[in-house]
Amino acid sequence: MKDKVQRLGRFLSSMVMPNIGAFIAWGFITALFIPDGWFPNEKFALLVDPMIKYLLPILIAYTGGRMINGVRGGVVAATASLGVISGSDVPQFLGAMIVGPLAGYLSLKMDEFLKPKTPAGFEMLVNNFSLGFLGLILALFSQIIIGPVVSNGIIILGNGVKVIVDANLLPLASIIVEPAKILFLNNAINHGVFGPLGIEQVTEMGKSIFYLIETNPGPGLGVLLACMFFAKGAEKQTAPGAIIIHFFGGIHEIYFPYILMQPLLVLAVILGGAAGVLTFQLLGAGLVAAASPGSILALMVLAPRGGLIPVLAGVLVSTVVSFLVASTIYKTTSAKSTFEESKDSISELKENKKEIKKIVFACDAGMGSSAMGAKTLENKFKKAGIDIKVENYALDEIPADTDLVVTHNNFKDRVYDNVKNAEVIFINNFVGAPEYDKLVERFKK
Repeated sequence: MKDKVQRLGRFLSSMVMPNIGAFIAWGFITALFIPDGWFPNEKFALLVDPMIKYLLPILIAYTGGRMINGVRGGVVAATASLGVISGSDVPQFLGAMIVGPLAGYLSLKMDEFLKPKTPAGFEMLVNNFSLGFLGLILALFSQIIIGPVVSNGIIILGNGVKVIVDANLLPLASIIVEPAKILFLNNAINHGVFGPLGIEQVTEMGKSIFYLIETNPGPGLGVLLACMFFAKGAEKQTAPGAIIIHFFGGIHEIYFPYILMQPLLVLAVILGGAAGVLTFQLLGAGLVAAASPGSILALMVLAPRGGLIPVLAGVLVSTVVSFLVASTIYKTTSAKSTFEESKDSISELKENKKEIKKIVFACDAGMGSSAMGAKTLENKFKKAGIDIKVENYALDEIPADTDLVVTHNNFKDRVYDNVKNAEVIFINNFVGAPEYDKLVERFKK
């Protein structure tokens, strides 16, 4: 069950992550040019509605279809998404997440069926017309069935969330959100759950608290500060660097290993997260668009006019609460340096006779911790004069020509589903992994 949830979360986030730039552009336009924005402009404000209603759902659907059947899947998915959009009065992000993969899958099966039966010389004709007919059918089906169903679901979900908000129970969401983040479901939660809810709220209020629940860097910052002052060994030594990467870089995955090595720390992020959400709620904080990555700089930029202080207050409160709880846990437990002493979670580096030409760092989305790890190793290779290509990818997109994969120990089961012939190395921390220096020594030889 856990694996299925992770797979679904990965797929949902993979449809949204490549398009985050468009979401941020929409957020900027909203914050700047709507009547209550920083620089109200009636003409520029006309961009807000078409972008949220058409551009963003179409991009999501196209990405989902392309992930399954390349450009052909993306084209038919974008066509079908217009059916969902035209059959609803609300922004159809959830509908796009449904119809995009569906269109990609059906186009893939259609191509597999038609390709062997297509006479020579008729390939282009069959390919174009088959895709056109499938797009037609799916657009009509989406308009009649998927659009109305998703619209009603959004209304029901929105009413349920409204009940939670009105009852001042939103801080309790941290009981689910924070542990789920530690299991690397942060992208799925942010983009698959809070993203659509946040956009609905922004269209009504000009800001949304949902954009602050998962992306708040305060709980993780509090844990890392406590680790810096009260932990031992490698955790203590690597915490300052992790703080900079987490708080300013917005890569929350950097603090997950610290909690996995000391599970009681999950209480610190739960209580810190709940305190932050409560502060956000009391002060009316919100963002105009999803902050990705969850950096304090991104939160500050996406705060609405006059809304910066409430955002910073919530981050500060969550940091303090998380720090106090984590400090107590570190002081009352015999926390030992599991970075060095963990035997099961880090694979041994084995000499491989195969020539290594390409190393890939892989993480859930392929954009955060893996990019950081790849850059770190690449810099070490340059200093050592080692000429080996180092790149970063999502776990589901590891290229076939990869010779060596470096990934987090938590992805052990998933990486083998996507890697057949490459050597795999598992690490516990993308910041100060001892495997980096071992790789340098290995390839110097």
